[in-house]
Amino acid sequence: MAEKHHLNGRVSEVFWAFLALGLTSFGGPVAHLGYFRTAFVERRQWLSESAYADLVALCQFFPGPASSQVGFALGLMRAGPWGAAMAWLAFTLPSAIVLVLFAFGAAVLDGPIASGIIHGLKVVAVAIVAHAVWGMARNLCPDQTRVGIALAAVFIVVMVSGPLGQVAAIVLGGIAGLALCRMVAAATPSEPLQFPVSRRAGTVALGLFAALLILLPLLAGSAAWLAVADAFYRSGALVFGGGHVVLPLLEAEVVQSGWITADEFLAGYGAAQAVPGPLFTFAAYLGALLPGMNGVVGALLALLAIFIPGFLLLVGVLPFWNHFRRWQSAQALMRGASAAVVGILGAALYQPVWTSAIIGPYEFVLALTGFLLLTVWKLPAWIVVIVIALGGVVITL
Repeated sequence: MAEKHHLNGRVSEVFWAFLALGLTSFGGPVAHLGYFRTAFVERRQWLSESAYADLVALCQFFPGPASSQVGFALGLMRAGPWGAAMAWLAFTLPSAIVLVLFAFGAAVLDGPIASGIIHGLKVVAVAIVAHAVWGMARNLCPDQTRVGIALAAVFIVVMVSGPLGQVAAIVLGGIAGLALCRMVAAATPSEPLQFPVSRRAGTVALGLFAALLILLPLLAGSAAWLAVADAFYRSGALVFGGGHVVLPLLEAEVVQSGWITADEFLAGYGAAQAVPGPLFTFAAYLGALLPGMNGVVGALLALLAIFIPGFLLLVGVLPFWNHFRRWQSAQALMRGASAAVVGILGAALYQPVWTSAIIGPYEFVLALTGFLLLTVWKLPAWIVVIVIALGGVVITL
């Protein structure tokens, strides 16, 4: 009984710690990792500095929402599977609720001020995505080879539209990395990561990840909810390099399919920058607007479907990670795939983000202002969203 009470206490501890972060963690995935380090390495001392650095490397190495995967793994280390579930729920729920409410409100908003705010949110998406492309290009394309892979990805996405083009760009980028990016690997950290996950459980998780990725497209035509699950699951499974990369993947699934208009999509993406917590909660906004789905049910389905693949993959590799991280071919493959996603996001910056929002010189000035506020003055994203949304009202009136 004492052991069970101790575990329940740890699960509760995990929930309240991550709820505080879910309510206050503005700034995107990189900022979230800084918040986590302060909360769990410095203040609570759940793990050492080197173990945390190794965990971050693991979650950035594979597809999925890196900051949410780190939080999920921290909950798993601290309080087992229930701890992992509570960490995700507490970190995700606040922003998901706000974005679902925004989806319901955006559908009924009318008048010049409301339309000006929506217009401003579309313009701020230009600044946010441009800032993401700029930062990712500097980090993930530091040499001519990876710049070439990124440009090739742009060409592939332009020539082959929709999800197929983006999947092809990532796969071919990984193959190019395997052939061209075999650089000297970083030194392997000496401290191994230990998680309460058996190799058998890891194998089952990897099998389930692959089975859903293969079966959902085959079943998508049989029911509306399966089509939604397929679209969001595939988007979550292919997100290499950070939360912003989910933008072109989701746009291909929900805008090009005709489920949601480009205006609705970009307004929600802009609003997602103004809330704390993971950017993947943008899926809850989209799910709430899907035709033929009850708003809340659609939001919940989209939210679960986009997060599940990253968590299955994480659980699957945890028991094998200490061995796998020494495999240099895997690191070369990931360098190529990461360069490709810079190209994919760069293509999305033009279409649909730029072409839908920048319709005149005033919008261009507003977007440029937002970009400079982020890159030069380094203001938090949520402040920039508010400033540009108000600017949208001014140029609309």
